[in-house]
Amino acid sequence: MIDSIYQKKLNDLLAVCRKNLRSVDEDLITRAFMLSLEAHKNNLRASGEPYFIHPFEVAMIVAKEIALDDVSIASALLHDVVEDTDFELKDIRAEFGDAVADIVNGITKITDIFESHEVTQAESYRKLLLSMVGDIRVMLVKFADRLHNMRTLEYLPPEKRLRLAKETLDIYAPFAHRFGLAQIKWELEDLSFKHLHVQEYEKISRQLRSKRREREHYINRFVQPIKKRLAEEKLNFEVAGRAKHIFSIYNKMLKRNKPLEEIYDLFAVRIIIDTKDNSECFIAYSIVTEIYKPIPERFKDYISVPKKNGYQSIHTTVIGPDGRMVEVQIRTRAMHDVAERGVAAHWIYKENNASLDEELEGWINWVREIFEQKNDDTPKELMESFKLNLYQDEIYVFTPKGDLKILPQNSTPIDFAFEIHTNVGYHCIGAKVNGRIVPLSTILRSGDQVEIISSKNQTPNAGWEQFAVTHKAKSHIRRFIREESRKFAEEGKETWEKKIKRRKISMSKEEFDKFVHSLKYADIQEFYSAIVSQKIDVDTLIEQYVIRSKHPVGEEAAEAPDSDSLFSKFINTARDLTSGISVLGMNDNFMHQYAKCCNPIPGDDIVGFVTTGEGIKIHRKDCKNVLSLRLAESERIVEVGWPSEHNADYITGIHIHGEDRPALLSDITHAISTYKNTNIRSVNVDSHGSAFDGRFVLYVKDTDHLSRIIEKIKNIPGIDSVERFAGKGE
Repeated sequence: MIDSIYQKKLNDLLAVCRKNLRSVDEDLITRAFMLSLEAHKNNLRASGEPYFIHPFEVAMIVAKEIALDDVSIASALLHDVVEDTDFELKDIRAEFGDAVADIVNGITKITDIFESHEVTQAESYRKLLLSMVGDIRVMLVKFADRLHNMRTLEYLPPEKRLRLAKETLDIYAPFAHRFGLAQIKWELEDLSFKHLHVQEYEKISRQLRSKRREREHYINRFVQPIKKRLAEEKLNFEVAGRAKHIFSIYNKMLKRNKPLEEIYDLFAVRIIIDTKDNSECFIAYSIVTEIYKPIPERFKDYISVPKKNGYQSIHTTVIGPDGRMVEVQIRTRAMHDVAERGVAAHWIYKENNASLDEELEGWINWVREIFEQKNDDTPKELMESFKLNLYQDEIYVFTPKGDLKILPQNSTPIDFAFEIHTNVGYHCIGAKVNGRIVPLSTILRSGDQVEIISSKNQTPNAGWEQFAVTHKAKSHIRRFIREESRKFAEEGKETWEKKIKRRKISMSKEEFDKFVHSLKYADIQEFYSAIVSQKIDVDTLIEQYVIRSKHPVGEEAAEAPDSDSLFSKFINTARDLTSGISVLGMNDNFMHQYAKCCNPIPGDDIVGFVTTGEGIKIHRKDCKNVLSLRLAESERIVEVGWPSEHNADYITGIHIHGEDRPALLSDITHAISTYKNTNIRSVNVDSHGSAFDGRFVLYVKDTDHLSRIIEKIKNIPGIDSVERFAGKGE
């Protein structure tokens, strides 16, 4: 026999279960109740009440507000037994079976992660999120656990109180939103806000209380004509009105930078239709908008196009009596159940009770998509992407074939491209939105039709991350950039070590670090990457190092060579078949390379820089990398000239500024490609407000060829300036 107080609690719990659950194993719940009561009999909460009250209240939340199944109720009663008492998981498994034991174990693991603050580690956080993939009831019971803890938060020390409130606002409330648990999400937000911003919470709460009677009178006045018309149409309905939640109101005040008195859309009315016919919701909508003038841009049809978490409803905002804005939500009873209880309303198991059906499986696919693949995201990056994907409003955009894609608000064509396929994202060069070419940074809106323009030569750049929104796009961009950086660093290191070995230069790690630091690079990897991306010329750099340090370099260490002996040595060891660059007026062909730091093209004023064993490096005369060498080692500078005839293509770059407009990118690429079939190697386009900013890397014959292209581009409407830049590395 148990105390009459606890017997009443058991009876109350069983009554709620019978009312809300599809089926109830009363023996299972009773046994879990009794074991939890026994296990916690000597424990007290911070409030001083028996600890058992906590698992009991958690079970009541699961039964009443989430309404899962009897296994979840038993798990809720037992969720702290393994962690806080002498009972072990094997005892739970032996007494209640694998399903209950696995849920209790999952909840314990989540608790352990948070208690040890391992959640700051991205990998641990990913494990936390994936814990729900096996059995989603783990997280749903955890929501109930956290909700009851938040309801009794005032009994904890201030430091722990603030930590739990912030954790709830950052993690649990967004999760509840993603799971469609609207009521729990709102309460978690308001309770967190209450402890994190005490004064603001109290001020808004006090103002709402003072206006409560006035608000109730207004809502009643608003709904009366609606009720009358709905009844005339013989619809079975329920109408309820309320003020919006405190945290929601606070966010409106911040967003609009206005006091509460100037926030007018504080009223929300919900119309629930008892029907399976969705068309009756639209009949109700037409009635509301006949009575009150709607605000067109505030209409949202989530019935035809549900949110990712399954939410369905019609939203509209109308001008009510006295010119006040009122939000109206219209939905069926089934839609309301999903809106309030989210994934729990879809809780359907197959006969073997082991795996979820297809409908429920869709609820957790997003976890696999976002977190199952390991990546190098920092905890901060992971948290930012997590909150964006869980919490942000959604937009609905379409492919050219009419397929629907749901993306977070403020998504760009970059996000859309990666949503289609990773390879489409990697190679996208631009996009057409509703038939017009736009930059990749363009913000998409619901209803847009988006077509991605791609090029096999295009790859992501670091700037893309600034206007990508989805976790999928951001993580793939970061992964690509980091992988390319690693590859560049390895390739650059190999190039550097091969060059200095050939020059017989030996430098200590300390000397090397000092040298790299003097070049203003943040670290060695950035230096190596700059070599591969051709921001610096290795041979020129080595000569600068030799000049600065007077480091012995083979036979050159004994004495500085005169220009004749150096040139003689060069022509004896480095003569090779080339394209005809003339040196010192001679007609011989000499081995040479074009410096990537300045990318000279025929028509440029050029000089040659003699390197030992590497031939002549051809630079533009105004190249910043040879200016420091011109005075220091003038004997290595040789006059060179272009051949009288040449058929080769040379790489160069142009930087274009202008006023952004539809089809501008198309006009520019057409102007370039139609002049002498000029080949475009790569394009990087961005826009800032109404400004267009583009970098194009091309192949040209000479400076005249480049000048003609620049003139053609300048004649395009909207172009402000066209300038040459050095090329890929700049």
